[in-house]
Amino acid sequence: MALIIVIVITFDISEKLDDFLGGHAPFQEIVFDYYLNFIPGFVNLYSPLFIFISVIFFTSKMAGNTEVIAILGSGISYKRMLRPYMYGATIVSLIVLAFGNFLIPVNNRTLDEFDNKYIHVHRAKYFNNVHFQVKPGVQVYAESYDANLMRVNNFHRDEYDKNYRLVDRISCSKISYDTVSGKWECDNFVHRTINGHQEHLTRDEHSLRQLDVTPEDFNSSSVNITTMNSIDLYKYIVRERMRGSSTVIAAKIELYQRLLNPLSIFIMTLIGVGVSSRKSRGGIGMHLAIGISLAFGYIVFMKVSTVFAVFGTLNPFLSVLLPQIVFGAVAAYVVKTAPK
Repeated sequence: MALIIVIVITFDISEKLDDFLGGHAPFQEIVFDYYLNFIPGFVNLYSPLFIFISVIFFTSKMAGNTEVIAILGSGISYKRMLRPYMYGATIVSLIVLAFGNFLIPVNNRTLDEFDNKYIHVHRAKYFNNVHFQVKPGVQVYAESYDANLMRVNNFHRDEYDKNYRLVDRISCSKISYDTVSGKWECDNFVHRTINGHQEHLTRDEHSLRQLDVTPEDFNSSSVNITTMNSIDLYKYIVRERMRGSSTVIAAKIELYQRLLNPLSIFIMTLIGVGVSSRKSRGGIGMHLAIGISLAFGYIVFMKVSTVFAVFGTLNPFLSVLLPQIVFGAVAAYVVKTAPK
């Protein structure tokens, strides 16, 4: 793990060195704000692969020294031999679950701040054709939103009754957020209320209004979901689902991966033991070749299934669970066919 981290950091430094120099990032912040927060996320993400390689090395060594044959020959069952592996996998899974749901998002927040400060300094914060639901029956439309100036062009707020008939509309050619009062400065304000066949129209060239929306509502699509802990992420999913946002699927996948990916540690452990507990002429090299092929097949399957969820019709929960089910069956088959 330490060796791979050193290699990854070396490649990352060579790739981002120009960005560090161009952004005048201090050495202390590069080390403590960037890389010390980068390492836990990397370890947490690839912990199933690290555990898998460790199990392969350890068990292949035992099999090569005929220790597995001696254990099984002494009357200890294969399931009993698996028990310490399962204890270890449980401990690591609980650590990964806690880190992935609560600690890593805090690290990602620091990484995101560093990225915005020194690497992507001029990241665009301008959104076109914004449309969302404030609450049931209330829709907001905007031609564009400038996050730097907190300014909205061609703002419309429509309210509908239970029969989907328009009952209230607010329109402004431009609104700008006043951070002192918490209200919006409206240009060419027009308020139209409809009650059956009766209408009431209010106009104002320039006024300060409370419009029941905040600047965060307009740039929520730029929110980095990896910086939220799982509780905040769940609340974000509920809110964005109500708003009809397109980011809901990605947020759901992120939440389900945090909750279900610790299962992959058990799967990789079982595959590692099942593959490497048999003594073979190829020794540890053959075990590593077979095991790593299965591991990378598992990783590719996970990536492909999430792509089908984001760009296709596959359910987000199923896209995360499906690789676990398929390779869980592979793990069960490998353990079942292992010499006992």
